[in-house]
Amino acid sequence: MKPTDQTSGRAPNIGERTLERGIFASRWILAPIYAGLALSLLMLLVKFGQEFWHMASGLIESSSDDVILGVLALIDLSLMANLLLMIIFGGYQNFVSKLELDGHKDTPDWIGNVGFSDIKLKLMASIVAISAIEVLQGFLTIEKVGTRTVLWGMAVHITFVFSALLLATMDWVIAKSRRSRTW
Repeated sequence: MKPTDQTSGRAPNIGERTLERGIFASRWILAPIYAGLALSLLMLLVKFGQEFWHMASGLIESSSDDVILGVLALIDLSLMANLLLMIIFGGYQNFVSKLELDGHKDTPDWIGNVGFSDIKLKLMASIVAISAIEVLQGFLTIEKVGTRTVLWGMAVHITFVFSALLLATMDWVIAKSRRSRTW
């Protein structure tokens, strides 16, 4: 069933029709939010450049642990940018309007196929990956940050992993129940 099949009725009176059209049009309030998120990619790019420059300019004097920490920070920023891009594309596509890209050759395959459930799972997977990097950075600097900080980081990471597993399980159960109803 297509969404248009579910929304093909007509409200009985003009007041209700006007209200429903207004509510439907309110989705465009999200468009500037997604544009702002797209611009925030530039901020991440600036921070990536700063981190890279800081790391590269002191490379000769740096220890291997410092280089590893620097690379982990770059990976962290990259994961955050990827996450942001998924949220922008998926959110706009799911809540505002279809992306009309005229079959652009560089259009990722997943753009038209990312539903809200997919966004949630990708979001949680990214948060878990970012959290794991933070815990790893804590282990590498345990003498600076302290055991207690690393233990708290691990507890938060485990909480994120558990939450992601619960979310994935709930989505699996819902998908399974929908499949069984269609038979």
